[in-house]
Amino acid sequence: MPGCQSRQVASSQLMGTVLSIVLYFSAVIFVVGLLRRIVRYASIPAPLKIPTTPAPTTRRGVALRLAREVVLFESLFKASKWTWLFGWLFHFGLLLSLLAHLRFFVDPVWWWVAFVSRFSPYAGMLMFLGLSGLLLRRFMVDRVRYISAPSDFLMLLFLMAIAGTGLLMRYGFRADIVELKVFAMGLKYFDFASLAFHPVLLLHLLLVAVLLLIFPFSKLLHVPGLFFSPSRYQVDNPREKRHLSRRSNDGVRTQGVEHPERDSA
Repeated sequence: MPGCQSRQVASSQLMGTVLSIVLYFSAVIFVVGLLRRIVRYASIPAPLKIPTTPAPTTRRGVALRLAREVVLFESLFKASKWTWLFGWLFHFGLLLSLLAHLRFFVDPVWWWVAFVSRFSPYAGMLMFLGLSGLLLRRFMVDRVRYISAPSDFLMLLFLMAIAGTGLLMRYGFRADIVELKVFAMGLKYFDFASLAFHPVLLLHLLLVAVLLLIFPFSKLLHVPGLFFSPSRYQVDNPREKRHLSRRSNDGVRTQGVEHPERDSA
């Protein structure tokens, strides 16, 4: 029916426009909130020399230490093997998923994105498995359950919902990939493309939009904090170099100076 078809086209166009505006708004809040938090972290002085020992004695060693923390979660591995396993599975699956999703935003698809996309079926599984393990840990480990707030459980369930809806679209309620790529490319060029109603896809995108909104203001924002943690980024050289805070009490910025007592000791 021509009338029914025209209404369907108008509905798809309206849905695409509204969803685009929601995603743009979420992205702006995400970027602004993230930058504000990073600026806040960077402006906080470190009055003490407190690297977690054994600590590197050179800046190159500090860089390698931070790289191990980011890639391998070294300190978490030393603290709890099970937490490390589930946390690493989730983050690795999330990384795979984000890289594989780039294929919706580039045309032609870059060769390395096409290569990573081969493993995208496992990305959602790894995310869901890792999150399930972290959620069970909150329930089953007494000392962790004692310090867990309701928001900790809700955040894990929220992330599981994002991974779960993605898995549903892959293995059950499939969406139109071609239409979805046109919509994603339109987002990149600020061109509102139509998007047919798909309940699982709509839920998935709305959950992602909400995640972008709350990310800069929630406990999920722990990645930037790692690079501004004095126990991680400081060089263990208190004998060689006197440590002074970047911001003294009178607001004057000072730099580290050579320790005058080193040679006389």
